Amino acid sequence: MGREGKAALAAWQDEAVTRARILSRVKWTPVADGMPVRGKGSFKKGVEYTGVPYSSVKHVGRYIGFDISLRTFLAAVQNPHSVVYTENLSGKVKNAACYYGAVCSSFTSYGLGCAMWYRSVHHTPPHREGIAPVEPQSAQAARVGDIVYTPPQPGAHVELVTAITRGEDGRVTHVRVEDSWPPTTRNLHRSAKNFNAHIGSRDRKLYRITDRAAWLGQNSAESLRFPNYQDDAATPAINRVLLLDRGDWVPYQKGQPVRFNLMDRDNRGIRKLVIKRGKAVVEEINGPGKGVVERQFPTCGDYRAYCEMADGSRSPACEFAVCDLDFSFDTKDACVGKPLDLAFTSANTKVVIAFLHVPLSPLGYHGCVFVTEQDRRKGKVTIPADLVRNEGDLHIWLIGEHRYGRLKARKTVIVKK
Repeated sequence: MGREGKAALAAWQDEAVTRARILSRVKWTPVADGMPVRGKGSFKKGVEYTGVPYSSVKHVGRYIGFDISLRTFLAAVQNPHSVVYTENLSGKVKNAACYYGAVCSSFTSYGLGCAMWYRSVHHTPPHREGIAPVEPQSAQAARVGDIVYTPPQPGAHVELVTAITRGEDGRVTHVRVEDSWPPTTRNLHRSAKNFNAHIGSRDRKLYRITDRAAWLGQNSAESLRFPNYQDDAATPAINRVLLLDRGDWVPYQKGQPVRFNLMDRDNRGIRKLVIKRGKAVVEEINGPGKGVVERQFPTCGDYRAYCEMADGSRSPACEFAVCDLDFSFDTKDACVGKPLDLAFTSANTKVVIAFLHVPLSPLGYHGCVFVTEQDRRKGKVTIPADLVRNEGDLHIWLIGEHRYGRLKARKTVIVKK
């Protein structure tokens, strides 16, 4: 038996598998109980898991790979007082549990090189160009990089084909499909018969991206800082002396408390906690001992915190940013079929995307507007008239990007005729 050779694949198809597996093959072990699992229960302390946790965090939490880097999640896992243990989005956010997570749409979008995840229903026609049904709909026609799409029942689902295995006669014997599904990612190696049965049920369809540039449009990961595949693929050095409540290498909204957990796992003794903004010392805390120290920072900027140890050495530093992001509408009520202006302010973060979400729409989503450099100079972005097309609540997330991650500000405007 043999696998489909890389020479038979377009470069982006091979790359999509490599990228997706950054999230699906990562291994991590909780250091405490309490990290919630979508559905019920929690991940168990001391048990090794493979693949990032499933959680539809929306604007409340942060998507792994898009809002934070994988290394930030891995750092948070090593801090028993981090948000992955102390925050539970169950009952607060539909289809969510862990504060950091991924879903099928973000996982597949990450692999396929999107700057912003497409919702499941937006991976395929009629919402995307450059993609078409595979003919025939069978394992024998499947290729790496293809998408398996399940229409809403009530929720839609997408999976990514990541490997094809052929027998000596050249016929496909197995198709490997990976996706995000509670509790973590799945790695499903289906026989050709089982794969055919899978795509032949529940109105599923196998799709192929025939023109990746058309399929992506403006939504290319290369156009923004995230996803950052290079950082995500590297093995991070996790600080053993102190970690932040959100992990490490992470942005905070101005006014949000920052909690430092002084762990000193190797019992070297902490003499002093030092917090700097740039080169300036913001605060020095003598003899803090072990435990959580909480501070708020009114000044935006890039910060570093480290400990001076009892033996005179210095611990590795935790890195974080304090940013400001806000926006307002030019009107209290928007009108169907008319453009809508958003005036925004930001500090230490670059405004990159206005994301539109219509909660009562069958698709629940109306599009993305990518903020231009001209928009940033004006401090204003216009939502085109063709995206303001439904009466009712229109949720808008303004997304700002820093090298440590993204922040989201969310507001609602009422759209009327």
